[in-house]
Amino acid sequence: MSKTLYKRTDYSLSSLIERIDMGEIGLPDIQRPFVWEAAKVRDLFDSMYRGFPAGYLLFWENAHSNNSRQIGSNSKPKIPLLLIVDGQQRLTSLYAVLKGRPVLTKDFKEITIQIAFRPTDFTFAVADAAVQKDPEFIPNISVLWSSSTSIFRLVNSYLDRLKKARDVSEEEIQTIQEAISDLKNLESYQFTTMEIASNVNEEQVSEIFVRINSKGVTLKQADFILTLLSVHWDEGRTQLEKFCRECRVPSSSSAPSPFNYFIHPDPDQILRVSVGLAFKRARLQYVYSILRGKDLETGEFSEERRLVQFDELKAAQAKTLDLTNWHEFQKALMQAGFLSSNMITSDIGLLYTYIMFLLGKYEFKLKSNQLRDVIARWFFMTAITGRYTSSAETVMESDLARLRSVNNAQEFINSLDTVIKDTLTDDYWNITLVNALETSSARTPVLFAYFAALNLLNANALFSKLKVSQLLDPAIKSKKSGVERHHLFPKAYLKKLGITEVRQTNQIANYALVEWSDNIYKKL
Repeated sequence: MSKTLYKRTDYSLSSLIERIDMGEIGLPDIQRPFVWEAAKVRDLFDSMYRGFPAGYLLFWENAHSNNSRQIGSNSKPKIPLLLIVDGQQRLTSLYAVLKGRPVLTKDFKEITIQIAFRPTDFTFAVADAAVQKDPEFIPNISVLWSSSTSIFRLVNSYLDRLKKARDVSEEEIQTIQEAISDLKNLESYQFTTMEIASNVNEEQVSEIFVRINSKGVTLKQADFILTLLSVHWDEGRTQLEKFCRECRVPSSSSAPSPFNYFIHPDPDQILRVSVGLAFKRARLQYVYSILRGKDLETGEFSEERRLVQFDELKAAQAKTLDLTNWHEFQKALMQAGFLSSNMITSDIGLLYTYIMFLLGKYEFKLKSNQLRDVIARWFFMTAITGRYTSSAETVMESDLARLRSVNNAQEFINSLDTVIKDTLTDDYWNITLVNALETSSARTPVLFAYFAALNLLNANALFSKLKVSQLLDPAIKSKKSGVERHHLFPKAYLKKLGITEVRQTNQIANYALVEWSDNIYKKL
């Protein structure tokens, strides 16, 4: 029989909360975006109250403990012994309710999860305005586990409030007392955990997760790395999340901001840029091991190696999140003719190009004008060909490997230009591109490359005195799109010629950009 990769352990809810507070269980910061709906938290408490199973928790023993920091509720530099692989949302829910701690929504708005309880019939509810006014409910069960709460006083207070609204029988009083006591005793509810050994690699952990997770969700390499950041460099993960949050919302002051019209990235996406810059790796499968201090050849872990690797990541992340770099890169996109996310078909392609930008600046010391020119050319090529839309990691890994023999700025430029020339050949322009135009898809790389070309040529929209670039300005928000697509050869005319297939009549080669008012007029 093969060696078991995990051990089974049972914990009471109170011991789990205590171990999180002590930092022995590395529950990521409670102020991270919480993706569960309040109704799901309510259902969790209802299941536990009724004695139903609440699912397994999956932990992973921390391979390293030196210089780690606690990410529970206290600030003590306690070393997490266990990392959470599965069950983070359940534990966050339970911790937030039992401790009365606020959480952040996906929109980064702070809320308090308030679950109400009706002792007379053991009903749980999300505490809305109506429930809070209803004397039948305890409006927020968090008070039961507060150190300042006396259960005796809480029961009496609840009964006094209920009696003011209606008559309460002795039988009901006994039911209420027992129900509230049972709710309080949920802190003794037993959770079964599977603790995976520290020497198990991340691929095996991911497979274990998939095999026991009924939803069949696959863990991504970025999930592992973000977990490591939470444990060993929580400040770095907080920086990533702050940057991504501010990318979405315009600054309310004159202060610099990463807000932009091209991409609203997630932390794991920006993490890819930092990893690419620091380690020149596109595949994340090795990065987790590197950041754990693992020697990929010997398989041995080294705390010293881990610290060195984290220092490299920290330096790369500082450059990645630098607002000057971020906005100078976007100028290169604009120089390529692209103005907003409406013209971008691949976020990962954009971010991989950002890696190239940063490498050009820091590794090969390109001047600003040189860097912007070559990155604009590179992005246009990657965009029009959809270079990073299939097997993106493999393609980028090859692009980064090509740079290992590059030693200076001119060689960097020559390397990228060689790929551009080898990709955008005469056959591409005369055959591949022409065939790619034979599609009715509303979002295709060649269509947006055409829009970009119109922007670069300073072209007017058809029948209009306004430039295409003006009508595609992402800062203009209107009920009507600035430009619409208009058939050059009307469908009725094509039908007379026997051309009726949508793929032909609506192919992008049969469209021109016009203002919406002109489009309506022409249709009339």
